[in-house]
Amino acid sequence: MAGKLSELVYWRSTCKTGLVFTGSVVCLASLFQLSAITLLSHMALGVMCITLAIRFYYKLLELLRCNPGLHPFQSYLDYDGSLTDKEMVMLVEEAVLLMAFAVTELKRLFFIENILDSLKFVLLLYMLTYVGVLTTGLTLVIAAVITLFSFPLLYKKQQVRIRKMVRAYKSLEKKIKTWCAGVRDTIQSSRAQAAAAKQKVKAK
Repeated sequence: MAGKLSELVYWRSTCKTGLVFTGSVVCLASLFQLSAITLLSHMALGVMCITLAIRFYYKLLELLRCNPGLHPFQSYLDYDGSLTDKEMVMLVEEAVLLMAFAVTELKRLFFIENILDSLKFVLLLYMLTYVGVLTTGLTLVIAAVITLFSFPLLYKKQQVRIRKMVRAYKSLEKKIKTWCAGVRDTIQSSRAQAAAAKQKVKAK
C-alpha cells in the first residue's frame, strides 16, 4: 500500500498519477456545489454507463461471432484484492496503536503534564480558530491533496536548492540558540554576582 502511494506521489507513472490527482481535486471541488451522496451516486452512474456500454459492445461482437466470448473486465474480476488474516491483524494493530497514542497525547496536553507543550497546544488551537473563520475544512483538504502531489515533485526537481535553504535555516537556528544561551548565561552570572555581593554586604 505504501509502495503504491509513493509511486503515485512521486509521479513514477505520469498518466496514472495525473488521473488520480485530477480526479481527487475535481471530486473535492465538486463537494462545494453538490453533497457527497449526490457526487458519489453520479460518479457511480458514470462508471456504470461506461462499463455497460463496453460489456454490451463485446456481447454484440460475440453474437456476430467476431469475439470468442472474452470478458472485457476479466482481469479486474480475477484480481484478488482481499486482505489476508495477517494483514488484517497488522492494520487493526496499527489503528489501535495510533488511537492509543492520540488519546495519550491529548490527555497529556489537556491535563498539563508539561506546561510548555500545553501552551503550544493552546496557541495552535487559537490559530485554528482564525483558520476556521478564513477557510473551510474542505478547502484545507484540497490544499493538502495539492501539496501531497506537488511537494515531492518540487523537492525532486529543486533538491539542491531546498537542501541549501534547510542548511541555512538550521545554521540560523543554531546561531539564535547560541545567542539565547549566551544571554541566559550572562543573566545568570550577573544574578549570581549580585547575590554574592549582597551576602558580602550582609556579612559586613
